[in-house]
Amino acid sequence: MSKRNMRIAIYPGSFDPVTLGHLDIIRRASGLFDRLIVAVMHNQNKKPMFSVEERMEMLRRTTAGLPNVEIESFGGLLADYARRKNACVLVKGLRAVSDFEYEFQMALANRKLNADLDTVFLMTSSEYMYLSSSVVKDIAVHGGSVAGFVPDEIVQDIVCRTRKED
Repeated sequence: MSKRNMRIAIYPGSFDPVTLGHLDIIRRASGLFDRLIVAVMHNQNKKPMFSVEERMEMLRRTTAGLPNVEIESFGGLLADYARRKNACVLVKGLRAVSDFEYEFQMALANRKLNADLDTVFLMTSSEYMYLSSSVVKDIAVHGGSVAGFVPDEIVQDIVCRTRKED
């Protein structure tokens, strides 16, 4: 298949840290598209637990078995980034109706900025509906085990980071 005909999708997010819910969406989306770019966003409004580089490295470890998944980072407008990458689709995971309102608004704005860009919503698997990076960070900061919430490959990263912050 020529590069021009490839179906390239972008799954954007903070991934601070990547959760099993994120990984579920990544695995499923990688089966739907020829190439999936997992794009770690630079967001100056948030104080992340991990740097962009650390989050990218954790994502690379957890997606190593998915050959059509690439890990990148970006800043600025997502619609512009998608245009530069020749992506035709944004993938967004939804946990609840409350996620949909915000994501729907963003999908319309991105479509207005880039008429060639669609957004595909994937419902999270039911076992991850409650799960978010914020929940994981809260558990970790209070000394709870994050095993079963994040990929095994990064449990120790989170434990080490929260011990440093004590």
